[in-house]
Amino acid sequence: MDKRFTEIVQLIRLSRSNAIRAVNAELISLYWNIGEHISNKLENAEWGDSVVAELALYIQRNEPELKGFSDKNIWRMKQFYETYKDFPKLSPLVREISWTHNMLIFSRCKSEEERAFYLKLVKQENYSKRELDRQISASLFERTMIGSKKLPVALRETNQELTKTFKDSYVFEFLNLPEPHGETDLQRGLIKQMKSFILNLVKIFYS
Repeated sequence: MDKRFTEIVQLIRLSRSNAIRAVNAELISLYWNIGEHISNKLENAEWGDSVVAELALYIQRNEPELKGFSDKNIWRMKQFYETYKDFPKLSPLVREISWTHNMLIFSRCKSEEERAFYLKLVKQENYSKRELDRQISASLFERTMIGSKKLPVALRETNQELTKTFKDSYVFEFLNLPEPHGETDLQRGLIKQMKSFILNLVKIFYS
Protein backbone atom coordinates (compact mmCIF):
# COMPACT_ATOMS: atom_id res chain seq x y z
CA MET A 1 0.00 0.00 0.00
CA ASP A 2 1.21 3.50 -0.84
CA LYS A 3 2.13 5.07 2.49
CA ARG A 4 0.97 8.48 1.26
CA PHE A 5 -2.62 7.32 1.34
CA THR A 6 -2.61 5.18 4.49
CA GLU A 7 -4.18 7.87 6.66
CA ILE A 8 -7.04 8.42 4.21
CA VAL A 9 -7.73 4.68 4.06
CA GLN A 10 -7.79 4.54 7.86
CA LEU A 11 -10.30 7.40 7.95
CA ILE A 12 -12.52 5.56 5.48
CA ARG A 13 -12.35 2.37 7.51
CA LEU A 14 -13.11 4.19 10.76
CA SER A 15 -16.08 6.00 9.25
CA ARG A 16 -17.45 2.80 7.77
CA SER A 17 -17.02 0.97 11.05
CA ASN A 18 -18.77 3.76 12.97
CA ALA A 19 -21.66 3.76 10.49
CA ILE A 20 -22.22 0.03 10.81
CA ARG A 21 -21.98 0.20 14.60
CA ALA A 22 -24.60 2.95 14.60
CA VAL A 23 -26.93 0.88 12.41
CA ASN A 24 -26.48 -2.14 14.65
CA ALA A 25 -27.22 -0.11 17.80
CA GLU A 26 -30.34 1.35 16.17
CA LEU A 27 -31.52 -2.09 15.12
CA ILE A 28 -31.05 -3.54 18.62
CA SER A 29 -32.90 -0.55 20.11
CA LEU A 30 -35.75 -1.12 17.66
CA TYR A 31 -36.01 -4.80 18.58
CA TRP A 32 -35.91 -3.84 22.26
CA ASN A 33 -38.75 -1.33 21.81
CA ILE A 34 -40.87 -3.80 19.85
CA GLY A 35 -40.26 -6.45 22.52
CA GLU A 36 -41.23 -3.99 25.25
CA HIS A 37 -44.38 -2.94 23.41
CA ILE A 38 -45.55 -6.52 22.87
CA SER A 39 -44.62 -7.60 26.39
CA ASN A 40 -46.66 -4.77 27.89
CA LYS A 41 -49.66 -5.47 25.65
CA LEU A 42 -49.69 -9.14 26.61
CA GLU A 43 -49.07 -8.48 30.29
CA ASN A 44 -51.98 -6.04 30.41
CA ALA A 45 -54.21 -8.50 28.53
CA GLU A 46 -54.71 -5.97 25.73
CA TRP A 47 -53.44 -8.55 23.23
CA GLY A 48 -53.65 -12.32 23.06
CA ASP A 49 -50.83 -14.60 21.94
CA SER A 50 -52.33 -14.89 18.45
CA VAL A 51 -51.75 -11.17 17.81
CA VAL A 52 -48.04 -11.72 17.25
CA ALA A 53 -48.74 -14.01 14.30
CA GLU A 54 -51.28 -11.48 13.04
CA LEU A 55 -48.71 -8.71 13.33
CA ALA A 56 -46.11 -10.71 11.39
CA LEU A 57 -48.66 -11.39 8.66
CA TYR A 58 -49.72 -7.74 8.60
CA ILE A 59 -46.12 -6.59 8.08
CA GLN A 60 -45.56 -9.22 5.40
CA ARG A 61 -48.66 -8.18 3.46
CA ASN A 62 -48.54 -4.42 3.89
CA GLU A 63 -44.81 -3.76 4.14
CA PRO A 64 -43.24 -6.63 2.13
CA GLU A 65 -39.89 -4.85 1.92
CA LEU A 66 -39.48 -5.09 5.70
CA LYS A 67 -37.54 -8.26 6.46
CA GLY A 68 -36.78 -10.07 9.71
CA PHE A 69 -40.26 -9.80 11.23
CA SER A 70 -41.57 -13.33 11.26
CA ASP A 71 -43.70 -14.28 14.25
CA LYS A 72 -40.79 -16.38 15.53
CA ASN A 73 -38.42 -13.43 15.44
CA ILE A 74 -40.98 -11.09 17.02
CA TRP A 75 -41.36 -13.53 19.93
CA ARG A 76 -37.56 -13.42 20.26
CA MET A 77 -37.74 -9.64 20.59
CA LYS A 78 -40.18 -10.06 23.47
CA GLN A 79 -37.90 -12.63 25.11
CA PHE A 80 -34.92 -10.33 24.54
CA TYR A 81 -36.61 -7.41 26.28
CA GLU A 82 -37.90 -9.52 29.19
CA THR A 83 -34.46 -11.07 29.70
CA TYR A 84 -32.75 -7.74 30.25
CA LYS A 85 -35.45 -5.31 31.41
CA ASP A 86 -34.58 -5.76 35.09
CA PHE A 87 -30.82 -5.53 34.53
CA PRO A 88 -30.02 -1.94 33.50
CA LYS A 89 -26.27 -2.54 33.66
CA LEU A 90 -26.52 -5.02 30.79
CA SER A 91 -28.83 -2.95 28.62
CA PRO A 92 -26.04 -0.81 27.07
CA LEU A 93 -23.93 -3.89 26.34
CA VAL A 94 -26.56 -5.59 24.18
CA ARG A 95 -26.49 -2.63 21.78
CA GLU A 96 -22.77 -3.13 21.13
CA ILE A 97 -23.05 -6.58 19.57
CA SER A 98 -25.14 -7.99 16.74
CA TRP A 99 -28.63 -9.43 17.02
CA THR A 100 -27.34 -12.88 16.07
CA HIS A 101 -24.87 -12.81 18.97
CA ASN A 102 -27.54 -11.47 21.29
CA MET A 103 -29.92 -14.30 20.44
CA LEU A 104 -27.28 -16.89 21.30
CA ILE A 105 -26.56 -15.27 24.64
CA PHE A 106 -30.06 -14.55 25.92
CA SER A 107 -31.44 -17.89 24.74
CA ARG A 108 -28.65 -20.07 26.12
CA CYS A 109 -27.27 -18.34 29.21
CA LYS A 110 -29.04 -18.91 32.51
CA SER A 111 -27.89 -16.07 34.76
CA GLU A 112 -27.16 -12.36 34.67
CA GLU A 113 -23.50 -13.08 35.40
CA GLU A 114 -23.18 -15.53 32.54
CA ARG A 115 -24.89 -13.17 30.10
CA ALA A 116 -22.65 -10.28 31.20
CA PHE A 117 -19.59 -12.50 30.77
CA TYR A 118 -20.37 -13.37 27.14
CA LEU A 119 -21.62 -9.89 26.23
CA LYS A 120 -18.28 -8.42 27.30
CA LEU A 121 -16.32 -11.25 25.74
CA VAL A 122 -17.96 -10.89 22.31
CA LYS A 123 -17.21 -7.17 22.28
CA GLN A 124 -13.63 -7.67 23.46
CA GLU A 125 -12.72 -10.59 21.22
CA ASN A 126 -14.88 -9.85 18.15
CA TYR A 127 -16.16 -13.42 18.26
CA SER A 128 -17.99 -14.77 15.25
CA LYS A 129 -21.34 -16.47 15.81
CA ARG A 130 -19.68 -19.87 15.42
CA GLU A 131 -16.94 -19.07 17.93
CA LEU A 132 -19.41 -17.73 20.48
CA ASP A 133 -21.55 -20.83 20.10
CA ARG A 134 -18.47 -23.00 20.55
CA GLN A 135 -17.40 -21.17 23.72
CA ILE A 136 -20.87 -21.41 25.27
CA SER A 137 -21.07 -25.10 24.41
CA ALA A 138 -17.61 -25.60 25.95
CA SER A 139 -18.82 -23.94 29.20
CA LEU A 140 -16.16 -21.23 29.11
CA PHE A 141 -18.01 -19.19 31.72
CA GLU A 142 -18.19 -22.07 34.20
CA ARG A 143 -14.57 -23.04 33.61
CA THR A 144 -13.41 -19.45 34.00
CA MET A 145 -15.32 -19.03 37.27
CA ILE A 146 -14.06 -22.30 38.69
CA GLY A 147 -10.48 -21.71 37.63
CA SER A 148 -10.48 -17.97 38.38
CA LYS A 149 -8.97 -17.41 34.98
CA LYS A 150 -8.73 -14.05 33.31
CA LEU A 151 -10.58 -13.34 30.12
CA PRO A 152 -8.66 -14.19 26.96
CA VAL A 153 -6.53 -11.39 25.55
CA ALA A 154 -7.70 -10.00 22.20
CA LEU A 155 -5.48 -11.45 19.51
CA ARG A 156 -7.01 -9.83 16.48
CA GLU A 157 -5.19 -7.02 14.67
CA THR A 158 -6.55 -3.51 15.23
CA ASN A 159 -6.69 -2.94 11.49
CA GLN A 160 -8.95 -5.95 10.96
CA GLU A 161 -11.93 -5.32 8.68
CA LEU A 162 -14.59 -4.39 11.24
CA THR A 163 -17.21 -4.60 8.55
CA LYS A 164 -16.87 -8.39 8.63
CA THR A 165 -17.37 -8.41 12.39
CA PHE A 166 -20.62 -6.49 12.16
CA LYS A 167 -21.84 -7.98 8.89
CA ASP A 168 -24.87 -9.53 10.46
CA SER A 169 -27.67 -10.63 8.14
CA TYR A 170 -30.27 -8.86 10.28
CA VAL A 171 -28.48 -5.53 9.80
CA PHE A 172 -28.61 -5.79 6.04
CA GLU A 173 -32.19 -7.04 6.06
CA PHE A 174 -32.96 -4.00 8.18
CA LEU A 175 -31.47 -1.72 5.51
CA ASN A 176 -33.08 -3.66 2.63
CA LEU A 177 -29.83 -3.57 0.67
CA PRO A 178 -29.50 -5.19 -2.76
CA GLU A 179 -27.27 -8.19 -3.36
CA PRO A 180 -24.45 -7.59 -3.94
CA HIS A 181 -24.15 -4.27 -2.15
CA GLY A 182 -21.33 -1.75 -1.92
CA GLU A 183 -20.39 1.36 0.02
CA THR A 184 -22.84 3.53 -1.91
CA ASP A 185 -25.69 1.13 -1.17
CA LEU A 186 -24.80 1.13 2.52
CA GLN A 187 -24.79 4.92 2.70
CA ARG A 188 -28.10 5.19 0.88
CA GLY A 189 -29.58 2.52 3.10
CA LEU A 190 -28.46 4.36 6.23
CA ILE A 191 -30.08 7.58 5.11
CA LYS A 192 -33.21 6.32 3.38
CA GLN A 193 -34.27 2.89 4.54
CA MET A 194 -33.64 3.31 8.25
CA LYS A 195 -35.83 6.40 8.33
CA SER A 196 -38.71 4.89 6.37
CA PHE A 197 -38.41 1.60 8.27
CA ILE A 198 -38.88 3.20 11.67
CA LEU A 199 -41.65 5.50 10.47
CA ASN A 200 -43.54 2.53 9.01
CA LEU A 201 -43.33 0.57 12.25
CA VAL A 202 -44.49 3.55 14.29
CA LYS A 203 -47.47 3.77 11.95
CA ILE A 204 -48.22 0.07 12.42
CA PHE A 205 -48.14 0.13 16.22
CA TYR A 206 -49.88 3.41 16.85
CA SER A 207 -52.46 3.57 14.06
